[in-house]
Amino acid sequence: MKKQVIPPRFFLRFFRWFCHPTLRDRIEGDLHELYHERITAAGKRNADLKFIRDVILLFRPGIIKPSNPSSLNQYDMFKSYLTIGWRNLLKNQGYSFINIGGLAFGMAIAILIGLWIWDEITFNSYHQNYDRLAMVLKQNTMDGNVKTSYAIPRPLENVMRDTYGNSFTHLSMSTWSDENILSAGEQKISRKGNYVQVDFPEMISLKMISGTRNALADHSSVLLSQSTAEALFGTADPINQLMRIANTYDVKVAGVFENLPHNSHFREIDFLASWEMYADSQEWMKRAATRWDNNSFQLFVQLAPGEDIQHVAEKIKPLIAIHSKDNTFKPKVLLHPMHDWHLRSKWNTNGVQEGGRIGQVWIFGTIGAFVLLLACINFMNLSTARSEKRAKEVGIRMTIGSVRSQLIHQFLSESFLVVLLAFIVAMGIVSVTLPWFNGLSDKHIIINWINPFFWSISAAFILITSLLAGSYPAFFLSSFRPVSVLKSTFRTGRIASLPRKVLVVVQFTVSIALVIGTVIIYQQIQFSKNRPIGYDRNGLIMIQVKSPDLMGKYDALRTSLINTGYVVDVGESSSPLMQIWNNSSAFRWQGKDPDMQSSDFGIISVTHEYGAAVGWKIKEGRDFSRDFPDSTALILNEAAVEFIGTEDPIGFEIMRGDNKFHVIGVVKDMIMESPYKPVRPNIYALDNAYEDVNWINVKLRSDKSPHEAIAAIEGVVKKLAPAIPFDYTFADEEYALKFDGEERFGKLANTFAVLATLISCLGLIGLSSFVAEQHTKEIGIRKILGASIPQLWHMLSGNFIVLVMISSAIAIPLAWYYMNGWLNHYQYHIEMSWVTFALTITGALLITILTVSYQSVKAAMANPVKSLKSE
Repeated sequence: MKKQVIPPRFFLRFFRWFCHPTLRDRIEGDLHELYHERITAAGKRNADLKFIRDVILLFRPGIIKPSNPSSLNQYDMFKSYLTIGWRNLLKNQGYSFINIGGLAFGMAIAILIGLWIWDEITFNSYHQNYDRLAMVLKQNTMDGNVKTSYAIPRPLENVMRDTYGNSFTHLSMSTWSDENILSAGEQKISRKGNYVQVDFPEMISLKMISGTRNALADHSSVLLSQSTAEALFGTADPINQLMRIANTYDVKVAGVFENLPHNSHFREIDFLASWEMYADSQEWMKRAATRWDNNSFQLFVQLAPGEDIQHVAEKIKPLIAIHSKDNTFKPKVLLHPMHDWHLRSKWNTNGVQEGGRIGQVWIFGTIGAFVLLLACINFMNLSTARSEKRAKEVGIRMTIGSVRSQLIHQFLSESFLVVLLAFIVAMGIVSVTLPWFNGLSDKHIIINWINPFFWSISAAFILITSLLAGSYPAFFLSSFRPVSVLKSTFRTGRIASLPRKVLVVVQFTVSIALVIGTVIIYQQIQFSKNRPIGYDRNGLIMIQVKSPDLMGKYDALRTSLINTGYVVDVGESSSPLMQIWNNSSAFRWQGKDPDMQSSDFGIISVTHEYGAAVGWKIKEGRDFSRDFPDSTALILNEAAVEFIGTEDPIGFEIMRGDNKFHVIGVVKDMIMESPYKPVRPNIYALDNAYEDVNWINVKLRSDKSPHEAIAAIEGVVKKLAPAIPFDYTFADEEYALKFDGEERFGKLANTFAVLATLISCLGLIGLSSFVAEQHTKEIGIRKILGASIPQLWHMLSGNFIVLVMISSAIAIPLAWYYMNGWLNHYQYHIEMSWVTFALTITGALLITILTVSYQSVKAAMANPVKSLKSE
């Protein structure tokens, strides 16, 4: 029996609680019916969100059940509480500024983090079929480790269609997103796009501005994004306009789609062209149609209604193993659902999904909660520290008939007022800082001010924060005994200050742990940046060959560039310096263990001068040379030599198929992929025909102006290929992008850590001022009896220093434990040093001393005569 799907239980109960009894059954029935329709149409996640929205929108007059007649004066009472709270804020402006300011900063950070998390968890939700889309992956087992790949062989598509076609609504092959030259008349631009099958636009639910999604059924058609269409055709209607792709394919514009949002996996796609058109024109694509060892493509699927992704994944798992002749690596087929593409994109060496950005979501969510907690702790501490000032008010209220519940409501109302004002300030801070935050986090977040769901979440946020900040002060202040208060025998004492001390310890524990964490993140990034990369990226630019216009012109291009006087050397390669596009495991050599599972060797086809251009470091043997017959020569990196296991690599013979090659040199490992992982075995081979090389690497002279050099290079390229625009990338800038994600993470964490520390210090300022105020008479008496200013400072500040030391003792093991786990995700990482912890603790103590010293010294230097006068 199929289990019934139930809407979110909390919101269903909330609806039943507030809805008028005469309307409840009818509205609830409509909600259930609409909920199940949405599940069928768009999936459970989408249905849940819309159910929550509907319940919140129903919370309005006419549907809410009437209040109890016995509590008709609650509104006036609440109004009175707010009036008194407002007067107290105006009366104690310094306290109010610290409270509202601290809460505002804490709430602003929590709101920014909340917006960031929402953007992360709704990634790809722009696509209507979000819950039923998946990417086909492949796993191979090599030397006991499972390697998960997003690239699959082309024949898999036909097998899946023929064998399990009923399990899918759509399937679509796709190339990888790559830069192409788009031209229309005299206009030429460079844009990223994919060659896809006809179902693809429907699968990802492109929002068409003009034309239809199925336009690629005509193989000579193309779909353009709105921005690309405007760049090519201006204000003219692009539909049926002729254009060219990569100076090769003549196509007709058959549709324009809305630019895809920044939080979409396909955000970089600016055009979609026909898969069939591309496949029919490329010889290597025709050969790949029947080759199971050519893993060069992407395959996307949309599950049919009623199909379970785990069940379908289990059915298709053995398809490659069944049809491929070589099952050395025990290949398996996987389905990776779209909702996991962004957050859970990492796989461990056991072939198990181990997370991805979901880790950052949890980290920042925790930081946001703790920062908000720090701000609420300030409110609690300052409220309870002022208890003696509010004691007589409480005593009088109790004497004239107030019960404790009314006092609790009063203090919670004051908390609500402070939080409401802080929220208004916080939203102002968020609005001003959001552009900066977007730049720091690489987001395009906006605040939808007219969205009811946003205001519902904001109302819930204000309510929860009010309860969090005001609950303890409300219960504490309402617990006073009126007789003791009015007889002036009430004292808060040490026991009453104990919770405040605990809260201060919590504050600084969180702040110190955050600071330690951000320092270690920074050290890890710098450690990876300083790792030897095996080549010289300074003054090195890379130019991608995006059109046939430059093919076969390497010798002329190299000669012309060197003759400009700005270029040291030029070399071409089949992959960019920061990536490896071609792989193979089909290498053999004499003495190879037959039970040994070959690793995937990275294969880079190069021209003779590649090494000189990039500045690789020859460890043994020699470089490629035009003075030798090097057509069968190979150069290995250190990782390849180690994997093969030879002690004398020069002259070593390696076979691939029927071809025999010999090693002429060994180069030091070049970091071409992740700087956080070991370099994999790479083989460099000559491409004498210049057919596979499509990256030009140009080494600039260090004694010349880079600006003048670029202009000279552009002139040469334009002369040889006038039909294509000139684009280039500096190798050092491209390499820096490898650290982009970690650096953004580190900068965000650093920002939040600094703000958390500032919030904690803001609380210390307020708390130290009240402590000094409470000890005014004691300070006066001590000064008269001969106490010095340093002695008085020590009396007032000593407790705070002790609390920070306790915080440090708690924060150090916590930070060590969690940061050690974070570092273990990297195969190359730093060893945490005691110096980092010592410096952080020293910094925390100095900040504390500086924060509390002003109030302490001010109180110690006050005239004792004034403090001992009658009140």
